[in-house]
Amino acid sequence: MKIIFIGTPNFGAIVLEKLLKNKMEPVLVVTKPDKPIGRKKVITPPPVKILAKKYKIPFLQPDKIENIQRELEKINPDLILVAAYGKIIPKKILQIPKHGCLNVHPSLLPKHRGASPLQFTVLNGDKETGVTLILMTEKMDEGPILDQLKIKIENQKIFPEELEKKLAELGADLAVKIIPKWIKNKIKPQKQNEKEATYTKIIKKEDGKIDWSKPAEYLEKQIRAFHPWPGSFCKIDDKIMKVLKASALEQTKVGPQGPIGKTYLATNEQIAVQCKKDYLIIEELQFEGKKKMTAKDFLKGNMNFIGKILK
Repeated sequence: MKIIFIGTPNFGAIVLEKLLKNKMEPVLVVTKPDKPIGRKKVITPPPVKILAKKYKIPFLQPDKIENIQRELEKINPDLILVAAYGKIIPKKILQIPKHGCLNVHPSLLPKHRGASPLQFTVLNGDKETGVTLILMTEKMDEGPILDQLKIKIENQKIFPEELEKKLAELGADLAVKIIPKWIKNKIKPQKQNEKEATYTKIIKKEDGKIDWSKPAEYLEKQIRAFHPWPGSFCKIDDKIMKVLKASALEQTKVGPQGPIGKTYLATNEQIAVQCKKDYLIIEELQFEGKKKMTAKDFLKGNMNFIGKILK
């Protein structure tokens, strides 16, 4: 069975490693090009490439996957498996393998179609999630379902990277189980219910700006959902401040007690910020170009911060 694997981040690397451990080694790996990472813009290979090099699997890193169409056609693969590639795969590539292209998607499709299912699972405060293995079509995440696995989200303070690891391992197990059955025509794909479809979007830098006119409970989820990128940030005295860790505190009185965004001293020497509903308790923060600090340590030399309005 000739499999081509297409993926880029840690999610893809976990799926790929599971294939290797189950003697389903791809004949080729396709991943995105190396890119600059961090403040120093160090050119860094994606996790899937690192793993391919470790196991000496041939790999390609095209700017556009259409550019390697001939190479893929020459391989004449039985199957292409995609796990978090990060780019749209056109019809002419989907048509190459005999048994089509399968995609491991980290949500219970048709919920959370699109580019950011992990982040939106956290942002929505979902109580359950899972992985879906679909037969890919031209439309993003709309292909028929081969199988799904569900899990409950026990930790309601989970971060996307924790969720990524759990779902990648789950998705890898699902792919290993289903691929041999699919090749032998023992699986009948089921159409997705379009009425239940929801969509995520590509997250941009500006999405991380904190809007204090939203409820504290929502902002707490946003801070986790957008960690580590783009982060959740606001402005104070023309300086950018990131909020790294926070919790919501219910107000005993109805309605805001002061201006939206105003800071107060909370118990345990933490910072409380007035939101549209309730207070956001800032537990950990970081100013641009500075090290991250607990709110308690920050306040030791910055008590004048209390009473200011964050924007």
